Amino acid sequence: MVPEIPLPMKATAGELPAGDGWVYEVKWDGMRAIVEVDDGHVRLQSANGRDVTVSFPELASLGPALGVGSAVLDGEIVAFDEQGRPSFSRLQQRMHVTDRRAAAARAEAAPCTLALFDLLALDGRSLVGLPWAERRRLLEELVEPGPHWQVPTVHDDGRALFDAATANDLEGIVAKRVDSIYRPGGRSREWVKVKVRRRQEFVVGGWAPGKGNRGGGIGGLLVGYHDEPGSPPLRYAGRVGSGLAQAELRELEDRFADMVVPECPFDPPPPRTHAVDAVWVRPELVVEVEYAEWTGDGRLRHPTYAGRRIDKDADQVTAAP
Repeated sequence: MVPEIPLPMKATAGELPAGDGWVYEVKWDGMRAIVEVDDGHVRLQSANGRDVTVSFPELASLGPALGVGSAVLDGEIVAFDEQGRPSFSRLQQRMHVTDRRAAAARAEAAPCTLALFDLLALDGRSLVGLPWAERRRLLEELVEPGPHWQVPTVHDDGRALFDAATANDLEGIVAKRVDSIYRPGGRSREWVKVKVRRRQEFVVGGWAPGKGNRGGGIGGLLVGYHDEPGSPPLRYAGRVGSGLAQAELRELEDRFADMVVPECPFDPPPPRTHAVDAVWVRPELVVEVEYAEWTGDGRLRHPTYAGRRIDKDADQVTAAP
């Protein structure tokens, strides 16, 4: 009997902690997944509770490989590029696929890897109340590296790992207390994420027309965030035009066709210079954006589009400048 599948525990953004009782892991630029194994069958659940099993058929063989009656694990689905670095754009080609045949073809062309870093239940017994160190020991005993999964190394030197993440253009690292219990669906300061690159989810509230080769179509996405999870006001964060390839622009235009609304969803509205002839849409689509920093007036500096997110709920997207 598998316990009820939980939502994942989240880390709090912060500075790199140091001292006794901390360990450090790479923060993978991927898609968080809770993995349920029951009698050899695998089910994958995204961070917002969506079943994404069909999208990643190459992970089905994990179930038989574990050789247990049931287990619940926490990890990150990662797509690597030709240089062996995590590629969110490559992962995006996989995470939206819901047709089994298409998913199998893409898995063959661009396979993903499941980086497992926690064990939440084993053979019907919940482990979330155990300290991290004990859960980690059980995880390492359970999981042998496979063709599409691994248990990444844990490090004792956080500064060295952060420097290595910076040198290799990784997203960042996560520091964890060795005595931390697992808090399903919660955010804890016992887990701290330290990012190399500034990156955040935002909600699309509209788009501004383009010029030149983008004339007649999307020139930039108008994005925002909520003050608190579930809070109605959508605060404007900026216009994102860089990073939008032609194929992605066409898909976004098709997506927005049925989402147009007459009123601006942002409160307060964007500056007129950002929103001349803007087309407003229902604030439902979540996108990933890289940026240099927040400006003094609460706008993103040098934002670049990184991709769409299906594993994030729009009303849960928050970002404070």
